[in-house]
Amino acid sequence: MQKLSWIVLALIGVVLFASCDNDETYADQKKRERSAIAKFIAKEGITTISESQFKEQGNVTDVSKNEFVLFDRTGVYMQIVRKGTGEPLKDGETATILCRFNERNLLADTLQLSNNNLYYAAVVDKMMVVNTSGSFTASFDSGSSVMYKAYQTTSVPAGWLVPFTYINLDRYKKGSEIAQVNLIVPHSQGHQYASSGVYPCYYELTYERGR
Repeated sequence: MQKLSWIVLALIGVVLFASCDNDETYADQKKRERSAIAKFIAKEGITTISESQFKEQGNVTDVSKNEFVLFDRTGVYMQIVRKGTGEPLKDGETATILCRFNERNLLADTLQLSNNNLYYAAVVDKMMVVNTSGSFTASFDSGSSVMYKAYQTTSVPAGWLVPFTYINLDRYKKGSEIAQVNLIVPHSQGHQYASSGVYPCYYELTYERGR
């Protein structure tokens, strides 16, 4: 695991070195990021809907139309593939959440990190999530997190917390349905490497209530 983490970090460094010119301004980097997101949306045939339309639809996205809702304040795009069984995280509740994920760097157009493979079959990223009056905070378990091993921080990307307002959380059991979402996360809502490198990531994520 440690070996793979160093490989991931080395690849990130190569990508950032190759994509960032010393004379490039932050405005240039943001423009490049927006272009990468627009290119991905066009390539994948994504239909973007507004927050008001999302609300009118009952806070769901039509997967058959490949709909993603754009949250204007954060710039995060979200598609709810499965809302999940169980219940939403209640106000004042702290819960252990287990995640499976794929992380794609949209600037480099590469799969950057994942715990959805045989190597990590026994590893599920674990995080503690707190709901405080509808505002969510979270931290990774340093002992059980591929994200922590790769990026050396317990901080959960802000973009990963957006779905908690709209999904249900359940333990895996017969008849249960684990919540699944797809996210386009701009650098401002991503992990520290995305933030410093000003690149967006695409995530395929599942959320399962832990014990």
